[in-house]
Amino acid sequence: MFNYKGVSLMILICCSFFNPTNSGAVQITESNIDTVLASNEVVFIYFYSELCDVSNMYMSNFNDAAEEVTKAGYDSGKVVMGKVDCEKDANVATRFRIKNLPTFKLIRNGLPAKKQYKGALSVEALTELIKEELTDSIITFSSMQELQELNRNKSHIIGYMDRQDQPEYDTLRKVAANLKGYCIFHAGFGDASKEMHPPGQPIVVFRADTKTSMEPDETFQGNLLNFEELYHWIEQKCIPLVREITFENADELVNEGLPFLILFHNSTDSESVNKYKEIISKELEDEKENINFVTADGLNYEHALKNVFKSVSDLPLIAIDAINHMYIFPEYSDMEKPGKLKEFLHDLYTGELHRRFHYNLDHPTKQKVGTSDIKATTPAATYFKGPALRYYDACRVRI
Repeated sequence: MFNYKGVSLMILICCSFFNPTNSGAVQITESNIDTVLASNEVVFIYFYSELCDVSNMYMSNFNDAAEEVTKAGYDSGKVVMGKVDCEKDANVATRFRIKNLPTFKLIRNGLPAKKQYKGALSVEALTELIKEELTDSIITFSSMQELQELNRNKSHIIGYMDRQDQPEYDTLRKVAANLKGYCIFHAGFGDASKEMHPPGQPIVVFRADTKTSMEPDETFQGNLLNFEELYHWIEQKCIPLVREITFENADELVNEGLPFLILFHNSTDSESVNKYKEIISKELEDEKENINFVTADGLNYEHALKNVFKSVSDLPLIAIDAINHMYIFPEYSDMEKPGKLKEFLHDLYTGELHRRFHYNLDHPTKQKVGTSDIKATTPAATYFKGPALRYYDACRVRI
């Protein structure tokens, strides 16, 4: 998950900060990508192709914005704006799962942001984005009373610290920058939080949204100096492995840019939801960077079911919404057979699902494309899409 681990110590010593100051956007290649990520908290990358007119249209703005960011004088190691030519460095595009061009990727502390950038592309907008990304994401509280007045609809991460310059706070600050859209982060210093922790021993706690949960605050028991350890703990608390998709959060989930593995169910059917969550947690947790696991009330999304020639009477059922098409898991009961859902995802990644649907192949390895007994069909269109999803889908990656 953390791509910069493999960078040799010698490279980091010789080039402790890859943050050039004499040009616009840095040309990122397969040979320097790990150094760039390891050397900067924020890396904003423009994936382009010179063969794509839309890519070329925004290149000038991106380069100019990079110049402005350089002139702003941020500390070395804070930020780099870079660009990747997907024709010349296809391996870098593949590494970041670039499907369309142009694409903008924001990477914080070595980790790609979960949500895609869909904002304006003017020089001013791009430089403002960088400014916002470098702004501390943690809200400071000055008294314990303020913690009694937090938003009840949101989950919160609270740090009880001695002072703002201690290394434990720096770790929390970096994690907050990565996960600020999923929990609200707070920290108190000195007298504001001294009653909650022994001197010299800061603590971090998770507080679930009190509107739906009565659970007490949970304290992080790991090493507050270990970014990876704290990040994974907070990620698990703030972003459930399986989430419910609703009309209210659909755009937000779509904006994460990942395909969905969806369980459509009746609103009263908690058994299938619990079983689905259990199997995902047991067999597919290592796929969470590649796909979003969601549940959906089949009655609310009846039109989505019609897209795949199903109705509420067919619930529960499982499908993949892969941005361009939707594919049905053949037999719902097979979900409980070890490895079946993982095989379904593998068929998505390899393109087998698309090939099978497009050519109506029940036994894809035994038939050949183009033979007279194959009937061409069209896969069901995706349902969870909209302006946000197709915003930059102007060119296809030519790799």
